[in-house]
Amino acid sequence: MGGAIGLAVTVVANPILYRHGILANWRPGMDVIDTAFINNIDVYLSFGIGLTFAITLISLGNALRPAIRALRKHMGRRKALDGSLAVDRQPGAWRKLFINNPKRGDFSIFIALGIYATTCATWIGISAWLIDGFPWRFFIGYAIFFTPVISYATAKLEGLVGQAVSIPMIREATYILSGYRGVQIWFTPIPYPDYGRATVSFRILELTGTKIKSKVKTQLVTIPVIIIASLIFSQLLWSMAPVPSDVYPFAQKMWDLMAKNMCLTYSSTMEGGSLFFEAFKLNVVGWGLGAGVVTYVLLTLLGLPTLLVFGVVRGLGQTTPAGIPLEFIGALLGRFYFRKRFGDRWMKFTPVMLAGYACGMGLVAMVGMAFAILNRMMSPLIF
Repeated sequence: MGGAIGLAVTVVANPILYRHGILANWRPGMDVIDTAFINNIDVYLSFGIGLTFAITLISLGNALRPAIRALRKHMGRRKALDGSLAVDRQPGAWRKLFINNPKRGDFSIFIALGIYATTCATWIGISAWLIDGFPWRFFIGYAIFFTPVISYATAKLEGLVGQAVSIPMIREATYILSGYRGVQIWFTPIPYPDYGRATVSFRILELTGTKIKSKVKTQLVTIPVIIIASLIFSQLLWSMAPVPSDVYPFAQKMWDLMAKNMCLTYSSTMEGGSLFFEAFKLNVVGWGLGAGVVTYVLLTLLGLPTLLVFGVVRGLGQTTPAGIPLEFIGALLGRFYFRKRFGDRWMKFTPVMLAGYACGMGLVAMVGMAFAILNRMMSPLIF
């Protein structure tokens, strides 16, 4: 519903914005690709960033409130048991951080820290070796301070309230603040990920009785197979026909839009004029931030689902409009037909149906791809 509302607002707002000169670069006759890119530069990039910041603030508030309550309850129980918080300062308290879980097959935390330090040093070293003037000091500080802090905060929120907060535009801000000028930095393996979400996979390992060592062994077996298979199939697909071409209709249609959007972002670290900073308008970001917060407050006061705000971000000029109407029809069928027919059990069926549908689509896609590759490879022999 949120995506449908966002799409409807876009359809109504675009002509109004054009008449008022806000969508100044659009011209009649432009196709979907050019329209989406031009409107993104004029309005929707900045407005979407503002909405994303609003969602981040909302998510942060929703996550911190139960986290603060849980911490207060924990502190209260500790006071009741010990009469003070001095137990936190006992020498043995910090030792618990280094205790392994034998049931989960943990290895030493010092090994984990060594792996993290080695990988970060390796990626930063390779980047500094490949790129002249690479700001390696900035990224060493980033790897030492920011990544561990944001990973710890995310892991804490996942454990306390089952949700985490992602900071929008963190990659773009990192590269811009690093002071580097050039496009090469966007293709370097920088250690900027948030490892806190991996706590969910740790919990899955515990519930399934799988040891971490078994997961590591699985990765050691599957990653080489994936790398080799990816190289082989990429070479086969590339040899079948030029990319983009009519043989690959999706790439032929959408590659141009994807490339333009990527170049728009990459221009933020280029010297001279930057299309990204031309598209980044603080007043439009403020309007997006205010619209997201006000909409959330109104939905909360009216008792309506606040997840509408999340859907509006996706539908509001951020995507091509073809898929959202079909999702909207499916949502209506589920709510007003299947929900009435199967009752509350329908909500339990939908995850299973989604998993089955995804597996079926994957199998059909792989079979179709195999037939397409065989057909293209055999056609020269036939003729």
